[in-house]
Amino acid sequence: MKREIESLESQKVRKISFEGDALRMSMDWTVEDLNKVQVLVESTHGASHPSSYHLNQLVSEIEKGVFQMDGKPAIYTATDICDGVAQAHQGMKYSLPSRDMIASMVEIHAMATPFDAMVLSSAGDKAVPAHLMAIARLDIPAIHVPGGAMGAGPCMRSNEELWHMSVEVDKGKMTKEEFLAFQRACCPTCGACQYMGTAATMQVMAEALGLALPWSALIPATNAEIGRMARAAGQQIMRLVDEGITPSKILTKEAFENAIMVHSAIGGSLNAVMHLIAIAREIGIELDAQQFDRLHRQIPVLVDTKTAGHYPTELFWYAGGVPQVMLELESFLHLDALTVTGRTLRENLNEYRNNEMPRFAEMFLANYKLNRRNVIYPISKPLKPHGSLAVLKGNLAPKEATIKISAVSADMQVHKGRAKVYDTERSAVDALINKEIVPGDVIIVRYQGPKAVGMPEMFFISELIASDPLLSHTTSLVTDGRFSGATRGPCVGYLGPEALSGGPIAVVQNDDIILIDIPNRTIDVVGTEGVERTSAEIEQIYSKRLESWTPPTITHKGVLGQYTRGARPALEGGSCSSYHSNYFE
Repeated sequence: MKREIESLESQKVRKISFEGDALRMSMDWTVEDLNKVQVLVESTHGASHPSSYHLNQLVSEIEKGVFQMDGKPAIYTATDICDGVAQAHQGMKYSLPSRDMIASMVEIHAMATPFDAMVLSSAGDKAVPAHLMAIARLDIPAIHVPGGAMGAGPCMRSNEELWHMSVEVDKGKMTKEEFLAFQRACCPTCGACQYMGTAATMQVMAEALGLALPWSALIPATNAEIGRMARAAGQQIMRLVDEGITPSKILTKEAFENAIMVHSAIGGSLNAVMHLIAIAREIGIELDAQQFDRLHRQIPVLVDTKTAGHYPTELFWYAGGVPQVMLELESFLHLDALTVTGRTLRENLNEYRNNEMPRFAEMFLANYKLNRRNVIYPISKPLKPHGSLAVLKGNLAPKEATIKISAVSADMQVHKGRAKVYDTERSAVDALINKEIVPGDVIIVRYQGPKAVGMPEMFFISELIASDPLLSHTTSLVTDGRFSGATRGPCVGYLGPEALSGGPIAVVQNDDIILIDIPNRTIDVVGTEGVERTSAEIEQIYSKRLESWTPPTITHKGVLGQYTRGARPALEGGSCSSYHSNYFE
């Protein structure tokens, strides 16, 4: 197709903004460059964490690809933060808000110029969903370039184990030297953490939605293939401009259903529910949590990766990655969905089938004495019979809650216990360390939702429970906060309405009896003061409690205040932005 330069937004603006050309030519632009397709190449490169530290190398390859196709790239950066670094202190309150702020910075960068297309590269927990939100919001030709997977740690172990190890050091069960040795060795390369946490899951979601090139999610960050993929993306963005393929032609209802099915098969992070809902909202598609539950009942877990499974995520790529999972799900997927290749998912999978590279990649598994089927199971013999998450509803969560059932043992699928209530994660952690929690308890941590404190992760406390041999199979955690993708065990999160909005969790008291029933998808208060009661009695008691309840005063300055004032409920995307139909009007 012949490129119609004059019809591009960048060229229209040049006719009325004469200063722009002069300012560009004070940098690295030539007169010839001004008449080319202008491509925003934005990443979260920075020294914030290993998911972003290496992205400048991918940006360089993207830049080459755009140049090779006669476009003009411009490099921008809006660095993300690290959830691992932000854990267990006030910094975690800024994690989810950073997603919305990064998406908004991409919008600002893309619109203030404006650019004709963009290639966005990221790998981290909030960075990838931020970029996907921006792609959906702006609806100009766009490709996402995933930043890949971190190399495996010693004995295939990974950094989430540090949390319970720190307690072992405090107890004298592990030496400080042993702890420091593992701390030094467990994150050996750049890339997203080695387990199927949010960072890894959202790279997979970018590809499953059709916004990233096939087999690009979770390439080992040290493998030269990741650079070739990035350059190919720079070349492909120019073809999307020529063909007029924008995200609204890719991000259909069917594309989101494909992503949810892949999410189920990989045993993905709970955070992806919130992020996919937010991405869909940006393009004008309404998703709800029940759609996730419905598809997770149909699609089994096929991928055996940490933390619920055995293997680090780089092995997932060697085993065939997203395309191999999609081949297993072929009879379920919407194969006519368009992707950034300019072809349909069906055409992409046919090309993957006939490509020699997957066979060579699988040879890396021999280094671990494994084969493809150790990592990606066939649909006929799945790893687990149902998907990775469940959506619960009941008098404790009238607007639903979620749990990662693939990380819950069989003996905790149904749990009834007495509530131990805390208004901060720190107080709950202290109670655990001080042995105030006993087997059978249901730990309640409230006032952790988007409107209260920016919805921090409850990873520290969940890991302490999961690593305690006495509590891990006897004790549940319930919160209106969220969990890390690395979370293990019976942890129910995202309760709606959140406590600050007057949800029932706000008036739970110690010794109320909580029943979590995953097979029946319910979470209910079934007793008070240690005595079981009828549902009518519970309703009456809780109504009276809520009538006399006064919300606590929680105020935040700056960006956290901006986010909490406008944040939507978690299972409505948790976003403080709104959907716009046309950004070029």
